[in-house]
Order: sequence, then structure tokens, then C-alpha cells
Amino acid sequence: MAEAGLRGRATAFAPASVGNVGVGFDVLGHAVDAAGDTVTVRRIDTPAVRIGRIEGLSGAFPTAPEDNTATVGLLAMRAALDLPFGFEVDVVKGIPLGSGMGGSAASAVASVVAANALLDQPLKMRELFPFALQGEAVASGSAHPDNVAPSLFGGMVLAAGDPARPVLVQVPVPEAVRCVLVHPQLKIATRDARGVLKNDYGIEEIVAQTANLAGFLSGCYTGDLAVIGACLEDRLIEPQRSGLIPGFDQVKAAAVATGALGCSISGGGPSVFAWCDSEATGQRVGTAMLAAFAERDVAADLWVSPVESLGARLV
Repeated sequence: MAEAGLRGRATAFAPASVGNVGVGFDVLGHAVDAAGDTVTVRRIDTPAVRIGRIEGLSGAFPTAPEDNTATVGLLAMRAALDLPFGFEVDVVKGIPLGSGMGGSAASAVASVVAANALLDQPLKMRELFPFALQGEAVASGSAHPDNVAPSLFGGMVLAAGDPARPVLVQVPVPEAVRCVLVHPQLKIATRDARGVLKNDYGIEEIVAQTANLAGFLSGCYTGDLAVIGACLEDRLIEPQRSGLIPGFDQVKAAAVATGALGCSISGGGPSVFAWCDSEATGQRVGTAMLAAFAERDVAADLWVSPVESLGARLV
């Protein structure tokens, strides 16, 4: 990191992520290394944060630093550390906007990781988390950690305890597990996906979801794929959001029929993910999911990736 600081610029990559992982709304997520955002930050003498180039996107993208996920965290970092210098940011988007793949979180994470390399006294990775979280809040309207934490730290992360000061727990995942992530070429804004959710749930729904989350985590810790498969079922959020995704029911049925442990919506959608017990099963399941979308005349992209990953890093 010292070398990057001396050069006055640093580049970081932050992976995509599956938010919620079906059973853990707003508190559980895992990284998907197959896609991600890359951010280059330059240290400038002007005590400000400004946006340089933005690549990899079509359509409008916020250019005001206080509205852009890649720069809000840097504004917070400058203020918290009372830095006498500023940053200029270039963003290369590898994650489509409104995809449910944690694109806003990845930009926020990559920017603070790159900027940290330019500090005279770089912070620890955990100290970067609150700054990245502020960037995510700009996109979704609330500072939920289920995409930011796995994008920053890699693997699967549970945000436990007080939501204002979550305890971040790295959850082990059986080595054989593969995540199949299918992105239909549609867009659902995070705010819109949250807007369809109701605020009250019956006690039976809450008990069922709590049991699924507990069982799923237990299966991950013990390496029990049967328990993971039995519990990877979203009883709260998926029923409300599935109508936003054309053909979702058919895609999920195709995944399960070809061997998936479970299948649900990635984050706010429209991306859909499935967990599988091997690379071969993952490829078979992914092909079936693509075919199900194609039956609805929906083009889609596919990634099959291990859940374990390095998280954000300098490149």
C-alpha cells in the first residue's frame, strides 16, 4: 500500500454479491468473484472529491459526488480523518445497474479500498466498512450491509446484532458449493424493489423464516448440504418480489428440477441465484435457468462461481 500512496494513485476491484441469500433479508450476503467493479482513485491537492471518467455503463449516472455511490464514502472519509487533500475517482462498471448483483456496493467498496492505499496511514479493512456503507445508502435509501460486507471481505458474511453497529461474522461455506447467478437483461431499481414490501408479517411467517435462516447457517457451519437445501427457502421477501421478474417461477422450478439445492432472488432482483453441490451441477442448473428465461423471450447472462472469494483488493 505504501508504494501505491507514493505513486499518488491506486486501483481496486470489488466483487459482485448476492444480497439476502434468500433467507437473510438485509443481514446476509455473499461475494461472487466472477463479476465486479474497478475503481481508480488519484490523490489530489484540492481538498475535495470529484468524479473523473465513468466507463461500462449506458444511460445516466450521477455525477455529483454527494449522489454517486463511488464518491460518497470518500466524502465521509475525508471528513472523518480531516484530510488536507482530496480524491479524483474513475469508475469502470462491470456490474449492471439495477441488477440485484450489488453494483452500488461494489463501487462504494472499491473506491474506499483504493483511497485507503493513498492515505499516509492506511486504515484496517474493517475500519473502511462504515465509509463504504454510506455509499450504498445513496443507492438504496438505507444503509444495509448485506452487499457491502461480502464485497469488502469476501465469502459469505452475516451482519448480526445491533443494525446500527452490526457484528460482522464470516460464515463458512462448504468448498464444493457453487453459486449460479443469472442476470436477465432487465433493470429493477433497489428503491423500487423495496417499495413493494409490506411492513407487517404474521407470526407464522416470521417463525418459518427464522427457522430457515438458523437451519441454513447451521448447514453451512457443519457442511451439511441436505440441511442447506432444506432451508434455502425465502418465505418473506421472494413472494412479494417475484412478480417483478418475468418467468421467475419457471426459472426457479427449472433450477430445482436440475439439481439446485435452492433458488431465490439475488438482492432486489431481477438477478436470480441458485446454490449447487458441484461445478458440474452448477453448469447444468445455469443452462436450465437460461432456457427458462428464454422461453419468456428474456435474454440473460450467466456466471457460475465459488462462494469463497478474496473480496475487495488492490489490482
